[in-house]
Amino acid sequence: MKQIITHYGYSDASGEYYVVIDTAKCDGCAECIRQCPKAALELVTLLVDLEDKVVAAVSEDHRKKIKYTCSLCKPEKNQTPCMTACSQKAIRCVWNPI
Repeated sequence: MKQIITHYGYSDASGEYYVVIDTAKCDGCAECIRQCPKAALELVTLLVDLEDKVVAAVSEDHRKKIKYTCSLCKPEKNQTPCMTACSQKAIRCVWNPI
C-alpha cells in the first residue's frame, strides 16, 4: 500500500501546528478518537490506492483551531493521548512555535 500522509492544521507567523496521520498505517480502530479529550478526531472514508479505507482524521470543526484544541495535551512532548493510544504509530503531532 502506498503511504499517504494527511496533515491537519496550519502554519502561520506563530509557528506550525499539525496533526499528521499516516493513512497507510491507520487501521481505523478509533482508539485515538476515544482517547481525545476534545473530541477533535473522527473516522472518515478516504480513497487510498483506489480503495475506500476508513481512517482517523481531524474533524472539520477543529482543523483551523488545532493549536487551541490540542494545546492542553502538550503536543510538544510527543505524548498526546491520541499518539499514545495508536498501536499502529499512525498519528503524530508537529508543534513548532516560533
